[in-house]
Amino acid sequence: MLKTIFTAFLLITASFTAQADFSAAEKKELNKLIEAYIIEHPEIVRESLIRLAEAEAVARRENALSIVRNDAGDPFMGAGDNADIIIYEFSDYNCGYCKRVFGQLQAVLAEDDKVRLTLKEFPILSETSIIAAKAAIAAHRQGKFPEFHSGMMNWRGQVSLDMILSIAAENGLDVGQLEAEMNSPDIDQILNRTRAAAQALEISGTPALVIGTEVVPGAVTAAEIKSIIAAQRAAQSG
Repeated sequence: MLKTIFTAFLLITASFTAQADFSAAEKKELNKLIEAYIIEHPEIVRESLIRLAEAEAVARRENALSIVRNDAGDPFMGAGDNADIIIYEFSDYNCGYCKRVFGQLQAVLAEDDKVRLTLKEFPILSETSIIAAKAAIAAHRQGKFPEFHSGMMNWRGQVSLDMILSIAAENGLDVGQLEAEMNSPDIDQILNRTRAAAQALEISGTPALVIGTEVVPGAVTAAEIKSIIAAQRAAQSG
């Protein structure tokens, strides 16, 4: 990549000298001066390439975060429009570590009424993970996602369609409507958007949290989550 960038640098220099109002002799002399300067000061080129690579990495990360923050249709719980921090959780209902972090996240939401938890349904472990993810998004459309999500996360048996529908019924959802909406194409689009966000951030497992600009893989404690939230708030206010 550095060779490509350096080639581009030379092409830009050549373009400048070609377009400037110089005679052929003056252009030749200017090219010699530029070449000599580069040879005598290679560290300047190296530092420029490093800064360019860093800027490109920042741009890629910002683009990835913008995909994550495109959360139309994603289920959520906690604070509404007054939220100043949104935690995005990449989660799978067959993931034991997701169930472990569930209690930690609930503790944070209970203590902080300005935090919203948005679930990025990321079903990667089995076919039933996909079914459960679709059911969660459909439950959100009935305004029953927090209850459904809690039931799913507290379940310790095997995840199956019957179990999913049973938890939905126990928490007051219209099961017929749920099943119909689970098969809607726009839910597939939401899941595809989440997969794209995960790929952009190089997230390959669950759980993974995105808090502000921080990506936190694995199960973490409530104390760790609160510490990251405090740091992100300080960065926002600074």
